[in-house]
Amino acid sequence: MIKLGQRLAEARLKKGLTLEEISQSTKIKTAYLEAIEKGEYEKLPSVSYAQGFVKNYAKFLAFPEAEMAALFRREFKEEEVFKVLPQGLPKDQEFSLTGFKLKQTFILIGVVFIAIFAYVAFQSRYAFLNPPLTISEPTEMETVSRQTAQIIGKTDPNATVYVDKNEVSIDSNGYFQKEISVFPGKTTIIVKVVNKFGRQTTILRDIIVKAAP
Repeated sequence: MIKLGQRLAEARLKKGLTLEEISQSTKIKTAYLEAIEKGEYEKLPSVSYAQGFVKNYAKFLAFPEAEMAALFRREFKEEEVFKVLPQGLPKDQEFSLTGFKLKQTFILIGVVFIAIFAYVAFQSRYAFLNPPLTISEPTEMETVSRQTAQIIGKTDPNATVYVDKNEVSIDSNGYFQKEISVFPGKTTIIVKVVNKFGRQTTILRDIIVKAAP
C-alpha cells in the first residue's frame, strides 16, 4: 500500500527538487521533510505541526489536497504516533520546571534561615560578650581646673551605665554624658556598663583636679 510520504517524495523528484530547496522555500526543516516522506510522524514536534507541515509540503508540490488529506487520515493515528515523544517531552519539561521551582524555594528558605540566624545572633551577641564602652571625656590623667568633670562616652543603647555608682541615662544611639563633682588632687572616676544578660564592662579613668586659686 503506497503511503503519503512516498507520493510526496515521488512528486518532489518529478519536479527535480531537493529537500534543501523545499526547506528554503517552505521554511520547514529538512529533517522534518525527510520524516514526512518516511512516514515517521513521531519525529515532528506535535500534532498541529505534523498536520501543518504535511499540508504545506503537499501544497508546495501542487499535490491534490483531497488525496493528501485522505492518505494522511489513514496513516496518521495521533494516539500511536505521539504516545511516546509528545507525552514524555512535556513531562520532562514539567519535571525540569518543577525542579527549578523547588531549587528556588530551597534557596529562598536557606536565605531566610540565614537572615533569621544572623539577626538572632546579632541580638544575643552580648549574652556572650561584654558590652562595648568608650570614654571620650575626660582623657586619662587629664588635668581639670574646676570642681566638676564632664563624663562623655558611648555604649550599647540597651545597657545600663553607672558613673561612680550613679545611673546615667543613655540616648537611642548609646551616647551618654554626666557631670560630677570632683575634689582637688588625683581622682579616679569609675564608669561601669551592665547589659541585660548581666555581663559588664568597667573603665577607670584617673584625672588631676587643680585646687581653686
